[in-house]
Amino acid sequence: MQLVHAISEPTGEGPHPTIFALHGWGASAMDLLGLQPHLCGGRFLVICPQGPVEVPLGPSAVGYGWFPLTMGNPPDLPALVSANDQLCAFLDAAFERYPIDRRKAVVLGFSQGGVMAYGLALAEPERFAAVVALSSWLPQELAARLSSLNAERFPATLVHHGSEDELIQVDRARESVESLRALRAPVTYREYDMGHEISAESLGDLSAWLEEKVLSPIIIAR
Repeated sequence: MQLVHAISEPTGEGPHPTIFALHGWGASAMDLLGLQPHLCGGRFLVICPQGPVEVPLGPSAVGYGWFPLTMGNPPDLPALVSANDQLCAFLDAAFERYPIDRRKAVVLGFSQGGVMAYGLALAEPERFAAVVALSSWLPQELAARLSSLNAERFPATLVHHGSEDELIQVDRARESVESLRALRAPVTYREYDMGHEISAESLGDLSAWLEEKVLSPIIIAR
């Protein structure tokens, strides 16, 4: 597996419902690992890959990202697609290596990681039972590139955003939701009185949504 990653496993042998959690710009594989015990009583296997782009944070500190950021400009689409391809390869290896319930796989992303979550779900919707974008946005260039998707296969989608987000303005999340609705994606959108973060209220609502959309449905094998 080419990407550094961290995991947090529930008890039992599995296969487990699984969340692929994608961190934001300047963070690392450890950034979202702490969500695991707070989501649905810790029943999810959480796998956190680390972005391949190094982000200098100071004289002796480094974080990571998924694709280079160009402030005020649209994302570099070839770089974004390349990162998406790396993540797809990582998922292939993870499905073979870890006890994942393939019917109950979720991709979740925070900030820049949410862009990657959108990209994975748009490119390969059949892989996922759900997609979650927290404090993020869907670039128009990415939506346009993948707009030929058979939307009937798009997974259940949850978008959370802070009305006081100082890094990614809430209008960008609202525009992203409209793009998803244009693709006929089954999207739930919620705003919170918070900044660029995951609040306790947001986390509780996320857990309840995962319980309803991923853990509760009865899946009949064909």
